[in-house]
Amino acid sequence: MSDMTRSLLEDLKAILGASSVTADAERRAAYSSDETLPWFDRHYTADVVCFPENTAQVSAVLKYANERRVPVTPRGAGTGLSGGAVPYMGGIVMSMERMNSIIEIDVENRTLTAEPGVVTSEITKAARERGLLYAGDPCSGDISFIGGNVAENAGGNKVIKYGSTGAHVLGLEIVLADGSILTLGGKRRKDVTGYDLIHLIVGSEGTLAVVTKVILNLLPLPARVTDLFVPMRSVNAAMRLVAAISTRGGVIPSSVEFMDRKSIQNVKDYTGMEIPHSEAAAFLIIQMDGMDRRQLWIDVERVGDICVELGALEVFVAEDRNARDRVWRIRRLVAEEEWTNSMALLSKEDIVVPSGSISEFLAELPALAERHRAEYNAYGHIGDGNIHMTIFPMSDMEPDDLKKASNAMCADLYRLVKRLGGTLSGEHGIGLKRREYMNIFLDEAHIALIRRLKDAFDPNGVLNPGKIVEG
Repeated sequence: MSDMTRSLLEDLKAILGASSVTADAERRAAYSSDETLPWFDRHYTADVVCFPENTAQVSAVLKYANERRVPVTPRGAGTGLSGGAVPYMGGIVMSMERMNSIIEIDVENRTLTAEPGVVTSEITKAARERGLLYAGDPCSGDISFIGGNVAENAGGNKVIKYGSTGAHVLGLEIVLADGSILTLGGKRRKDVTGYDLIHLIVGSEGTLAVVTKVILNLLPLPARVTDLFVPMRSVNAAMRLVAAISTRGGVIPSSVEFMDRKSIQNVKDYTGMEIPHSEAAAFLIIQMDGMDRRQLWIDVERVGDICVELGALEVFVAEDRNARDRVWRIRRLVAEEEWTNSMALLSKEDIVVPSGSISEFLAELPALAERHRAEYNAYGHIGDGNIHMTIFPMSDMEPDDLKKASNAMCADLYRLVKRLGGTLSGEHGIGLKRREYMNIFLDEAHIALIRRLKDAFDPNGVLNPGKIVEG
């Protein structure tokens, strides 16, 4: 341990107590990474990890770090996919895991107030027990923290109807880099008193402030939920169907999830599961919900008819909980299979294109992958244009060529996305992984404005440095 690290450790123990700080090598390593696949030029490791238990402690640590120019990387559950929780400049990793209380559920105002270390599924469960819905729950809700969801503006599979995390945030308590504590918003649903700082903080990846409390909007719990599992004859037919659900069916589904043939084949190989029409070109999961059970069934029948007309091989309807769980298990297993075989992956991408351009995007992927000697599968939240694309190397590729091939393919992929009017990330964030590609999507003036905003909130550059943009 260097003299600097020893001094930092002792100072933080004086602020937080000895049990709330560690410089143990194994724990520092464990808290210095997220779920980003091996991508970076080296391992970045914190000098110290701390575990504040309240807002006052977060404030004290940030004030101390800011005065001494010590970098601080806020960390949730470590489920991020962009290197956002990686301590690029060492210093302090601030884990929010001990700030894990649901402070209040206000049924009358339909709000829930929570600390950042609450697991998102616990919020969903607590709301449901009061007959309410937290609709911002992402696909990682069983393991991710609400603070991390706010930091990344996490999306998930219900965005098409309910919006990303930011659409459900009514208020925040934040701590600035100098230790100042601010309360933004509240339980009200309209507020134009000054700038909308809440939604500047949401998605800022811990570079502007540390979130210590979140006030979330809750909705009435739908009386009925029904899922359709729909294998399609072609990808184009699947895309036409996605548009027709709303334009012809008059329905806004709560979810429309897409899986390509490769994704389904991977799940079959991984589990041995029998999946109906597994040779189909594309698969959709369409979730519909509502308060009126009779009207929901009318809508389900109308959408089912449109599915058949536009190329569905069959329409499987899942109404009860067990059947719905079986449908969504297929979707969850796509990601699980990838993590099991993560050493064989080049990259996990999170691009977004306008919904009308998805067919063109998917049509151009085979030639792009062949050009870079790679394979891929594509799946994700097709209803809002957010595609999760996982890139695999060809089996004969030499290890030394993997990173080079990945960088080259991602650059071409991003240029295709840009040409189609898309953008770099829909919900996983920029972090450390994608920052070098920001100039493909944002012009110089835009990036300069981001830097000025960062300087205004954090003039000494101590909060999660190296993320989103360089410098």
